[in-house]
Amino acid sequence: MAKILEAENVTKQFGGLTAVNDVSLYIDEGEIFGLIGPNGAGKTTFFNAITGLYPPTRGAIKLLGQSMVGRKPHDITAAGVCRTFQQIRLFPNMSVFENVMIGADARGKSGLLASVFKTPSNRKEQEATEKKSLELLNFCGIERFGNELARNLSYGDQRRLEIARALGTGPKLLLLDEPAAGMNPVEKNGLRELVRKIRDQGVTILLIEHDMKVVMGLSDRVAVLDHGEKIAEGKPEAVQKDPKVVEAYLGSGAGGAAATSTDGKTAPSGTMDRT
Repeated sequence: MAKILEAENVTKQFGGLTAVNDVSLYIDEGEIFGLIGPNGAGKTTFFNAITGLYPPTRGAIKLLGQSMVGRKPHDITAAGVCRTFQQIRLFPNMSVFENVMIGADARGKSGLLASVFKTPSNRKEQEATEKKSLELLNFCGIERFGNELARNLSYGDQRRLEIARALGTGPKLLLLDEPAAGMNPVEKNGLRELVRKIRDQGVTILLIEHDMKVVMGLSDRVAVLDHGEKIAEGKPEAVQKDPKVVEAYLGSGAGGAAATSTDGKTAPSGTMDRT
């Protein structure tokens, strides 16, 4: 199985602060890979390094064997990496359909003149973008809101819209930063189904999530960061029982305490509200 992402000894420093320290991991094509850790663990900083927002201070990041270090965020998107954000970033005064169009248009090849003069190739491309956007709205279960302003959607549906827009870029690797944040239990169940559908369409997923039930129920493998360092990696069942993981969430006085989620798996009972 091919490795879609390889991170080798990735370190990110901000002045005297080391937010991510010597982190190495890989993700196979077709995986759902969970990245978890307590508050301030460096998870979102690691995401930002992968997507070019914060180039790593040192280390290597490869997509399908090609280095991503030093590339601009839009070039990394064009290479097949796209993400959602912990804080939803939509265009609130644009329609749901227009928001998805922006993502799908990222794959467009028409130049400025072709767009201005509406050349046949530009019109054909525009029609394809509109068709793709409608398909993504339907795929993500928000097609009935196509003409609504994005700001009028519920929080859970705004999350779905952000995912639809990201899918419009045609990613090989989709990074989801706390997609279940703010969702109620019904919305979280729907999110799990959507994430599995996305994977079944051939998109590999790297997931940050503070909800243990969500991330452990979805992930094929999980890595745990604490104070910017990787302290564990493996199958969810093994990671949940790792003493270093339990201590990272609950502190050394926890005595190995853990909570059992409703799906019968044992999970640390600490929360992961921030990265």
